[in-house]
Amino acid sequence: MATIALVHVTFADAAEAERIGSTMVAERLAACVTIHPPCRSIYRWDGKMERGQEIPATFKTAGIRAGRLRAAILRLHSYELPVIETTAAEVDASVADWVDEATH
Repeated sequence: MATIALVHVTFADAAEAERIGSTMVAERLAACVTIHPPCRSIYRWDGKMERGQEIPATFKTAGIRAGRLRAAILRLHSYELPVIETTAAEVDASVADWVDEATH
């Protein structure tokens, strides 16, 4: 087993998720991005309860590149305060090798 980083982000719409996801893969900051179906989010913002549809996405990257990926997403994201969560994930060594190769 080996470890990679999963970076989870929600976007305002599918076009933004696709644009940022494609950019991160093209710039080799992520090996791939999985764009999920829309979800409903309920959150508190500026003292009010808000509800809205968002598009979640999960980026796979090497652990040592997760910080650079997060910074790049933050620069391109439309939200004032995007939540960018990073989790370590155990994967087969061959998957970790592919992620490392794809993000070099």
